[in-house]
Amino acid sequence: MTDAALGLTMLGLIVVVIMLGFPTAFTLMGLGIMFGYVAFYDPSAPFFDNRVFDLMVERTYGAMTNDTLLSIPLFVLMGYVMERGALVDKMFYSIQLAFRRVPASLAVATLIVCTFWGIASGLVGAVVVLMGVIAMRPMLKAGYDVRLASGVITAGGTLGILIPPSVMIIVYAAVAGQSVVKLYASAMLPGFFLAFLYLLYIIGWALVDRKVAPPLPESELHTPVPGWVTGLAQRYSRNLLAALALAVARPVRAAGIEFDGAAIRYRTLLKNLLVALAPLLLTTATLAGIWWYVTIHRPASLAEANPPPRIEQPAPRVAVPPPAADEAPKELGSGAAEAETAPEPEQEQGLVGSMQPDAGAAAPADAGPPREFFTWFWVSVALCAALLAYYYWMLGAEQFVILNLLTGSVMPLGILTVLVLAVILFGITTATESAGVGAAGAFILALHAKTLNWSRVKEAMFLTAKTTAMVCWLFVGSALFSAVFALLGGQQLVEKWVLSLNLSPVQFMIVSQAIIFVLGWPLEWTEIIVIFVPIFLPLLKHFDIDPVLWGTLVFVNLQAAFLSPPVAMSAFYLKGVSPPHVTLNQIFSGMMPYMLIVILCMVIMYLWPGMTLWLPVYLYGG
Repeated sequence: MTDAALGLTMLGLIVVVIMLGFPTAFTLMGLGIMFGYVAFYDPSAPFFDNRVFDLMVERTYGAMTNDTLLSIPLFVLMGYVMERGALVDKMFYSIQLAFRRVPASLAVATLIVCTFWGIASGLVGAVVVLMGVIAMRPMLKAGYDVRLASGVITAGGTLGILIPPSVMIIVYAAVAGQSVVKLYASAMLPGFFLAFLYLLYIIGWALVDRKVAPPLPESELHTPVPGWVTGLAQRYSRNLLAALALAVARPVRAAGIEFDGAAIRYRTLLKNLLVALAPLLLTTATLAGIWWYVTIHRPASLAEANPPPRIEQPAPRVAVPPPAADEAPKELGSGAAEAETAPEPEQEQGLVGSMQPDAGAAAPADAGPPREFFTWFWVSVALCAALLAYYYWMLGAEQFVILNLLTGSVMPLGILTVLVLAVILFGITTATESAGVGAAGAFILALHAKTLNWSRVKEAMFLTAKTTAMVCWLFVGSALFSAVFALLGGQQLVEKWVLSLNLSPVQFMIVSQAIIFVLGWPLEWTEIIVIFVPIFLPLLKHFDIDPVLWGTLVFVNLQAAFLSPPVAMSAFYLKGVSPPHVTLNQIFSGMMPYMLIVILCMVIMYLWPGMTLWLPVYLYGG
């Protein structure tokens, strides 16, 4: 058997062995050592003098010194601490009340919580199990179709590996040698767009068929209003924003209102006024941050990175007096030559002027943002102002109670998530440093909620060490397997075969993504990223395909790996916490439409690559 045939045998054998249930990391290392021993075999050398053992040590050391992998344990710790902190219950309840008038409100709330919680934790199994415990029984009790309830939990739970910060993106960056921050920026808009497509499908199905998501009874559309809120509304105004503002300005009339069994204090009034102003403050901070970055920070950064060219001033000309009449005669033609070579004053000015920058063509830093930005920005400001005005006009007692619940449950997690992503995308910190910020923030949130104890901290630490060890050994096995596969000529054989097909870039893109989609049925994303993605990466340069765009398509494509039977892990996670009458076939049936939505999202991404590449190009250039 030739070396190339050994390489293809090695590739086929890894799929079979993984499907038999053997651990992926040690299977990769075992097959790599076995086939590498054959490749390096020397009959005259002792058994342990085979160079495959040196290769294994080298690849292990390379994984240990890979800076890209440093952020994995910190992001994983962030997710496990927030999971053990039990911060989801209040979030689901408050979001469900906020969307109680929307069709399929429980399913919509489940999708939103899955999206935010997936961003914060990045753990698919944890999100699916947690939302299965919290949301599955309430949806079934409300008469929701099992397919709708199971589909939204399994599909929403997988968004955590797509929307940054994501461990899968870090692993791909380490395998492909790409920038983590650029991949984070490229996956941001497609991730939220996929969640938006899920939302449209849920609401559309509920509107078409009312039986799949019956409206909630009137008793569940309201929330109890505390007595102090009712007292403020009676003494000042039915509009809670006006009531709180008047109470802060004239607190004497609020003296008889009780809060937690005692007279309400001025600090409580001021705190609740800030809660009522939270939507206005967040909107203002967001719009101000966008204006500062686009109109102030970015032009300054461009000016610093691209300074204007330095203009060299010409040396002063020294006037030479004309020769006297009695001087010695010159050679024939010397005067004409000097006349031809001496530049005219007009010509000299033209040369100097050509070195100066054109006043009409401004530098990128001087040009500033395009005019379209100002148009869209002020349109957005007007729209936000109109929505806020309507919201505050309708802010009654019950709406204020819901806002208070949202502020206490959603805002801390939202601020932490936005902070972690902002410091990465804007280049303030590296991915590893931002992961440290996220892990510290997760501890602070859990301690503030008083849901974290020493036992839960130990569980989070143990699970973090276990997950990190799995990822690192997987990376070592992948590096060894890929090196032996290339050594045997398997990589070169695959490249020659693909190039012999004379595929166009579009055809190669479709074929490569179709292969990854099919591989997602029997394999998980870890095996696909570390085994099969390195086979496609060398071919991207030949077909002139951006590895960032192709990698983002892979991230979206791998959403189907968690939704495709028979190895759809999301289905098994959900089945373990579902009522006994919910079958795996019902869960699989609920997941299938979301696989079609994933394919639709990939088609839109390819037809409109700006959705993927605009943000990384705008932030980092290229």
